[in-house]
This record gives sequence, structure tokens and C-alpha cells, in this order.
Amino acid sequence: MNIAVVGTGYVGLVSGTCFAEMGVNVTCVDIDQSKIDKLIQGVIPIYEPGLDDLVLRNYRDGRLKFTTKLTDVLDDVEVVFSAVGTPPDEDGSADLQYVLNVAREFGRNIKKYTILVTKSTVPVGTAKKVKAAIQEELDKRGEQIGFDVVSNPEFLKEGDAINDFMKPDRVVIGVESEKAKQVMSRLYRPFMLTNNRIIFTDIPSAEMIKYAANSMLATRISFMNDIANLCELVGADVNMVRKGIGADGRIGSKFLYPGCGYGGSCFPKDVKALIKTAEKAGYDMRVLKAVEDVNEYQKSVLFEKLVKAFGCEANLKGKKIALWGLAFKPETDDMREATALVMIDLLKKAGCEVSVYDPAAMDECRRRLGDVVNYAKDIYDAVLDADALLLLTEWKQFRLPSWGVVKHAMRGNLVLDGRNIYDPAEMASQEFIYHCIGR
Repeated sequence: MNIAVVGTGYVGLVSGTCFAEMGVNVTCVDIDQSKIDKLIQGVIPIYEPGLDDLVLRNYRDGRLKFTTKLTDVLDDVEVVFSAVGTPPDEDGSADLQYVLNVAREFGRNIKKYTILVTKSTVPVGTAKKVKAAIQEELDKRGEQIGFDVVSNPEFLKEGDAINDFMKPDRVVIGVESEKAKQVMSRLYRPFMLTNNRIIFTDIPSAEMIKYAANSMLATRISFMNDIANLCELVGADVNMVRKGIGADGRIGSKFLYPGCGYGGSCFPKDVKALIKTAEKAGYDMRVLKAVEDVNEYQKSVLFEKLVKAFGCEANLKGKKIALWGLAFKPETDDMREATALVMIDLLKKAGCEVSVYDPAAMDECRRRLGDVVNYAKDIYDAVLDADALLLLTEWKQFRLPSWGVVKHAMRGNLVLDGRNIYDPAEMASQEFIYHCIGR
């Protein structure tokens, strides 16, 4: 089976590579010539564990190809996946210009029945716009060529995307025709040999499922952060509360971990987009607005704890603060909407010197912020002469540091744990002043 994937970002490259791994002939398309050149040379533009080896192997074996022109392969493929970006517009709604550009190019150039699958996260109603854009181009050509538009949202966790794609807990496919359903069933059959987890829906429902899923997970995180903040005020331990409510089968334990706010490419953008979709439909998403408010507040919680520890914000001037973690979560270099960006901004405005270390996101931080912070070579270099240490990302290598070395390197002894990964009793035994979230 031959397919094309337009867009070689996170979703497009992972999806195309995993399809190739299952024996599909895949051509990944991107208008960025330099990105395509690097991919052909084996240089992967994103950080995702295991992806490098898969791309190199499937490219070498001829199942994965790269080009800058969709027209190079359009005559030979049955399915085209659109996996281009949908960045938030100024008002928070999803910017669909790249999605519609793909649709127009598709309509200008198809010569036989072909399916255009929207893999990007798009608002409800996008498929209608895509279909109209394709039909408009066909009308301009005076052609009557059959096509289908399908919605197939992705559910990939950064840091575990390969496993998510190869062993999906569900594949959501919105279709309008039996023909499209049959083609998509055949394409995904290799992933479903032990358990068929394909959910076929109408297209609007498929578009809504993606936003609703991410918004629910964001809601659970903000709810637990709200509970954690209250736990501190009333003397409760949020870890015990989390375990107690997570043991309820109706609730479960996932996404009940409090911390210093969520970030990334999905949750913030998708929550905003769903709120905007509701506004356009004349409805007020009150719960999701509160989810946003809590998350924005949570990103500054550690800074407030730092100010309190030093007495007032003025006392932070000239202090050296070490940050462990820059990415919004472990196993990625993604800093989109990361708490670290908020924290660095607050610390610099307070007159602090900031030293940072992250196993994967140092180059991304340099790209975003330049030299406004000091880039350490490892976790111990980051805390050298630091007055306080803030943990922002729960990378595995941060879990069990040599606290004796840390204590000797630091000038102060304040540790603020934004992910609750350390034991308060152990930190006290090491004579650190330790604060975390909700305990």
C-alpha cells in the first residue's frame, strides 16, 4: 500500500515512520528543503526516543522516502495524511491555513479517487472546510474525480510516541463512506492483529474526541493542582489524597499527580481551541476556563515559594538560582508552554542569576532565550554556588542525585521540588530546607 504524509513534524514523521515499519510504502512531504535534506542524510529534526533508528532503517530499506513535492507521489498513493501544524491564532483558535493549503494542493492535482486524512488536531467543522477547498479546486479544473475526507486524530505522548503508535489503545477514524472505511481498515489492520481497537465515528465526533480527551486530561491535572494548593493550607498530604481518590475505580490513578503546571504542544493549545470553538457556537466552557486559570497560576507557584523563603522579592536580587529541567516533561526537548519559560522570566525580572540543566532541551532553550541564562554541563555544575535549587522536570537522572555533592556545591540549602519526586524526610536528614507541592 502506498501513502503520503504531508508534514515532517512530530506527528507526521512518527506516523509515517511507524506505517513504514509495518510494511507500508510511505513518502513524507515537507516544503522545507533543508529539513528534507537532513532527513535524507539521517538527521532527525525532533527528539523522540527510538525514532532515529526506525527512520534510518526504513529509509535504508526503501519503505520510507522524503520529498518536497506532493505532486511527485500523488498519482501513486491511495491515501494522503495531512499532518501539518495548527498553531494557535491570536484569539486562541486553531490556525487552519496550512491544513487548507494541503487540501487545495490535493484538489489541484489528484487524478483518481484518493483519500485525504486529517491527522492534525483540528476543530470540529474543519473537515467541511477541507472538503469544500478540494471541491473548489476540482471545479476550477472542470473535473469530476471522487475523493473522501477522513478524520484520524493522533493520540501520541511525547517521549513514548513510537509505542503509542505501534500499540494504540484506540484508533479513532471519522468517515463518510464505506469505501473510505474499508481503505482505512486495511491500512490499520497490521496494528490490530491481537485486538481490534478501531473506533469508527462520523467526522465531527472524531474531531471532537481529540479535543475532549486532551481537555479531560488537562482538567484532571489542574484539579489535582487545586487540591494540592488547598492541602498545603489545611495541613493535608496531597500524595495521600491522590492515592485515596485514585483507588476509586470510577476515578483511577492516571493524571492525578500535582506539580508546577502542564505545558507542551497539545494540552494548552487544545484547551484554548476548544474554548474558542465553544464561543463560536455560542457556548461558554466554564470548566475549561478554570482549568486554564489554575494552570497559569500553578506555573508561578514555585516562584511564590521562593519569594516567601527569602522574605520578599527584593531579596532575590543577585541570588543564583539553579533549575533542573527545561522541557515541559521528561523524554522530550519540547519547551512549548513549559513552566521553565515562566520561571526564567520571573527570576530574571527579580534580578536573579539563573543556571539551568536539562538532558535534552539545552539547545532548544538557547534557540528560544539565547544567553539570558547560564547553561550548565550537568546537574552538579548547575547548582555550583546556587542559593536555591528548583526542580521543574522529573527526568530520571534527577531522581537520585548525590545530595552530599549538591550540598557541598551549593551556597544555600533551599530545594523547591515542583514534581514531588523527593522524600521530605531524606531532604531534612541532609539539612536541606525543602518545599514541594501539596505537602
